[in-house]
Amino acid sequence: MNVFDKITDLETVVSYSKHDRLVQGIINSINDKVLSPGDTLPSVNAMIRELGFSRETIMKGYRELTGRGIIEARNRLGYFVSGQSTEQLLKVALVMYNLDTFEEQFYRNFRQTLGPSISLQIYFHHGNIDVFETVLQSIRGQFGMYVIAPIPHPKSKELLDTIPRNKFLMFDRFEPLDGDFNHITQEFEKSSYRAFTELADEIRKFDEFVFFHSPDSLDPKEIAVSFRKFLKTHHIKGRIEKEFTAGTVERNKVYFTLDNFAMWEILKECKAKRLQPGKDVGILSHNDEPAKEFVGITTYSADFAAMGKMAAEAVLSREKVQTTIPTTLARRATL
Repeated sequence: MNVFDKITDLETVVSYSKHDRLVQGIINSINDKVLSPGDTLPSVNAMIRELGFSRETIMKGYRELTGRGIIEARNRLGYFVSGQSTEQLLKVALVMYNLDTFEEQFYRNFRQTLGPSISLQIYFHHGNIDVFETVLQSIRGQFGMYVIAPIPHPKSKELLDTIPRNKFLMFDRFEPLDGDFNHITQEFEKSSYRAFTELADEIRKFDEFVFFHSPDSLDPKEIAVSFRKFLKTHHIKGRIEKEFTAGTVERNKVYFTLDNFAMWEILKECKAKRLQPGKDVGILSHNDEPAKEFVGITTYSADFAAMGKMAAEAVLSREKVQTTIPTTLARRATL
């Protein structure tokens, strides 16, 4: 088998472009000892003749491999396999929503588990589909692995389909795609209903259950579905408000929000009105973090530290992973 065969073998990977096949085929040739350090790569003309690829495609692939240090160009002599390991030179793109406190737990564990030999570049899309598209277009073809938190949007599937499946790992929220792909994500609808149900006896001690949720926000809409189902099934009085308004905190209400700013404002107002959280007012939050534990906020959350560690292990091992991180209820003083 030669390098041309290794590249041609990747024609069965539907999501691969010609560029992807060229780059990954050469890397596979090195990893499988078809090519060794110091060996000469086929010339650009030979690649065009054997594969039928355009000159631009061949040059772009050679430039990427050169930039990653996997091959080197020698003046008038062509391209040669460098003495570097392809694994040590793995470049990883991490695309996140933002760096909120709980997402920072993911990042810290992801970075630590990857170790110092992995090059990591982090990008943020802030839940904006235009930014998401710009980021993916700018990094396509430049990394060995893409670890991406997708946006719930009709355009997301089209954008994610441009990433080769063997270089792609979805994390945080789950978005359905065609075919087989790796993901380490959380689930919202069933886990939210389960958390509400476990807290039902505590919630009943109050007059009303209020959930701050705007349909236009990035908050998972599945949580609102579960909230309405819980109110109806358990015969509990409640309502959904688009946003928290300062000055509206009342005694005998349970307040639930995914917005950390709103949560801290509710706590400040409780203090100003001398309302004791957990006794006079109930407070429930999503996405646990150390500050909420310290203050005593009742939360339910996926373990973002575990998600980060597991995602890094998947990148390093390249083994198949398709899992949902369990959601855990943490009962504390506020409910």
